[in-house]
Amino acid sequence: MAATRNAHTVWNGDLMEGSGATTLDSSGLGTFDVTWKARTEEAAGKTSPEELIAAAHSSCFSMAFSNMLAKAGHTPDELYTTAAVTFVPGTGITGSHLTVSAKIPGISEEEFQKIAEEAKTGCPVSGALASIDISLEATLASS
Repeated sequence: MAATRNAHTVWNGDLMEGSGATTLDSSGLGTFDVTWKARTEEAAGKTSPEELIAAAHSSCFSMAFSNMLAKAGHTPDELYTTAAVTFVPGTGITGSHLTVSAKIPGISEEEFQKIAEEAKTGCPVSGALASIDISLEATLASS
């Protein structure tokens, strides 16, 4: 079954001095202020499209990894995933670097790395970001 999620942004003013607010409509979880300065300099309590993409990428990867681990007979105690999405003004989004630290009982380092790589490419958000460089650093912590 297909699912569609919605958000909207209201923007006022020009790019450099203006500001906006992005609302997560489907979940109703909140409205988040956005500015160009938050996108290219310090966040200062505001968000950016890249931070929202990073949130989507880290959560999608974690779900894909968890699912692939389960199919291989492993249940993670914890997956701690970050995504760092890079934006270069004038160029655009150039990459997403995933970092995962995992506690998974009974898995070998080799199998862990193999499944992590498969999750990186199999995650639907990675598919949507296929035009940029996606890298992965995966660490298996002791359980």
